[in-house]
Amino acid sequence: MPDLADIDVIAPNFKRRLSGVTATVARLVPLQAQSIAITACAPEMPDDVPNVPWSRLLNMPRSGPSGARVWHARRNVEMIAGLALRGLLGKRLKLLFTSASQRHHTGLTKALIARMDAIIATSAKTASYLERGATVIHHGIDTNTFVPHPDKAALRSELGLPHGPLMGCFGRIRAQKGTDVFVDAMIRVLNDHQRAAAIVMGRAVDKDQSFLDDLKARVQAADLADRLLFLPEVPVWETTRFYQALDIYIAPQRWEGFGLTPLEAMACGAPAIATRVGAFEELIVDGQTGTLIDAGDVDQMVDASTALLTNPDKLTEWSNNARKHMVDHFQLQQEADAIIAIYRDLLST
Repeated sequence: MPDLADIDVIAPNFKRRLSGVTATVARLVPLQAQSIAITACAPEMPDDVPNVPWSRLLNMPRSGPSGARVWHARRNVEMIAGLALRGLLGKRLKLLFTSASQRHHTGLTKALIARMDAIIATSAKTASYLERGATVIHHGIDTNTFVPHPDKAALRSELGLPHGPLMGCFGRIRAQKGTDVFVDAMIRVLNDHQRAAAIVMGRAVDKDQSFLDDLKARVQAADLADRLLFLPEVPVWETTRFYQALDIYIAPQRWEGFGLTPLEAMACGAPAIATRVGAFEELIVDGQTGTLIDAGDVDQMVDASTALLTNPDKLTEWSNNARKHMVDHFQLQQEADAIIAIYRDLLST
């Protein structure tokens, strides 16, 4: 546990449940800690992530080693906490906010953003919704961790996954994420391709449990329960092996802020079929590393999946292209360095 007296940057993550923000903090902070004095502030993080409990914030020294510390928020509640620490407790903080949302902000969010010292947007589309200047920094992935597996068949056996061409969809299970579109498309695809299989991996919160139950019922009715599997959510640091087991990754979202999962899948050599939401159009080279489709369109998802399943040479080519595109343009180190540059600028003013 780091000593806050020695810390220049705090990256809070106030959500206990797994989320894209949790994944981002868990992957960036240990890498950034090699170059700058940074810690996460979260209820749970992997062992390699510098982390302090929330309670330590109340008694931390007013200033950091460089003067004002940087407070890097990624949610409204974290912006509010930064403002409270600065305004009520007198902590010297420079407030930075990363926005991934692609929608018009509420009055509260606009008011909070207006009080930040600097803003990062995760895509050009996100930046267009902000009413002030922002630096666009795409998310990256650790291309040394997310790598193709040398023996996909052995890995599937180890994980208890079906053999043959495997498609997957990871993340929260709810209508916004388009899980129903994925399931409906996969029922049709698997009926036409007897060797293929698919997995849904994620969690449904209580209000979405009936949605999940309905999806499972559709799969049972189609007699595909042994080839279209629903797997429980695993910690973000354990997802790599499941990406490595896939041949095709599908991101069926109806709405998305950024959308990290296609990057992770492509780094593992799985080309991505993704809807035109979030930052997907900025991440996927249509016709080379994957296919872009319209949100909610089952027919397009079926056609895109079939085009790859019936053309193994194209699947291999796109797999290689996807891996290379991630290494060339979306390495985590590039994201970490760009954010550190903003930290240093704030610390020097």
